[in-house]
Amino acid sequence: MEQTLSHPNSHSHEEHGHDEGSLRIFGFWIFLITDLILFSVLFATYAILKNRFNGGPTGQELFEVPIFVAETFLLLTSSFTSGLAISALKKGHKQSVIGWLIVTIIFGLGFIGLEIREFASFVNEGATISTSAFLSAFFVLVGTHGIHVSAGIVWMASATIQLMRNGINEVTSRKITIVSLYWHFLDVVWIFIFTVVYLMGVM
Repeated sequence: MEQTLSHPNSHSHEEHGHDEGSLRIFGFWIFLITDLILFSVLFATYAILKNRFNGGPTGQELFEVPIFVAETFLLLTSSFTSGLAISALKKGHKQSVIGWLIVTIIFGLGFIGLEIREFASFVNEGATISTSAFLSAFFVLVGTHGIHVSAGIVWMASATIQLMRNGINEVTSRKITIVSLYWHFLDVVWIFIFTVVYLMGVM
């Protein structure tokens, strides 16, 4: 009789955990939608201001093809390694998941390092955020993406540490899956930046 009474409580607890996980995933999608709106506004602003140089340097004068191509390579490769981490997660290979997440973080750090170097070189040349409307729009758009990538690196590192401590379970699987989706979203945003800002800027 006691076993019969305890079973519904256990079942209720599992349902509560499942509902909480679903709620967190729903919250993530809401967050992603707001981020999509944010970047849409920034892209629209850049499209309006991209030709307002105020006598300052243009994108063709500033952008270095090897730099933004290397940035693109690092970020897109990190998206691939993030996908490999999810594939290993589905197979239950904890060490492989950890390894691929660490590789993804390293690529992400490399991307941020190149972006900081690029920004610093622009500032040294006198091309600051206040030089022209074009540069204001550029620094805000690309810088906002860089801040998101930095946050994604911290988020991924936190999920990796939790995986190391607790192993693969419902919570760690959900967190790693969500941060991977977020990472892919940032890669998609970068593809638009690469095309709209850099490629069109040097043409």
